[in-house]
Amino acid sequence: MTLTRRSMLTLSVGAAIGAVAGMRTSPALATAEDAMAKVKEFAGGAEPATGTITLNAPEIAENGNTVPVSVSVESPMTEDDYVESVAIFADGNPSPDVITFNFTPMSGEASATTRMRLAKTQNVIAVAKTSTGQVFMDKKEVKVTIGGCGG
Repeated sequence: MTLTRRSMLTLSVGAAIGAVAGMRTSPALATAEDAMAKVKEFAGGAEPATGTITLNAPEIAENGNTVPVSVSVESPMTEDDYVESVAIFADGNPSPDVITFNFTPMSGEASATTRMRLAKTQNVIAVAKTSTGQVFMDKKEVKVTIGGCGG
C-alpha cells in the first residue's frame, strides 16, 4: 500500500477529529443541591439541627489545594450517648463528599482535623450523627483566592 497525499490528508483529519473527541473536559462541579442531598443521605432523612458541632475553617484560603479544617462535637462520649460519625461535604468540588470520621465511646472526644482541597469559593458543611439518632450541622463559606486577590 502506498500512501498518497490524499490518504495522508484523510488520516490526518481523522486523527485530529479523534483527538478532539477524546479530549477530557473539566469535571462538572457539584451544586449546593448535590451537597444537601448527600447531607440528607448521611443523616438518614433526619433534619440536621444547628449547634453542638463546631466547624473551624478559614474565611479566606489563599491556596485551595490545602485548606485546614477541624471539627469538634460536644458530646459526653458515653456508651449510651456518643458521636458515631462526622462527615464533611463541600458544595463546589467535583464530588461533595470529602471525608467521614468514625468515633466510638473509647475515642474520648469527637474532634478531628484534616486538610482538604477546594476547587473554588464554596461552602464547607460538617454533619455529626450521634448514637441517639440526633444530627447536627455547621456550615462555613471558604473564599478561595487565586493569586491572593481575595476573590
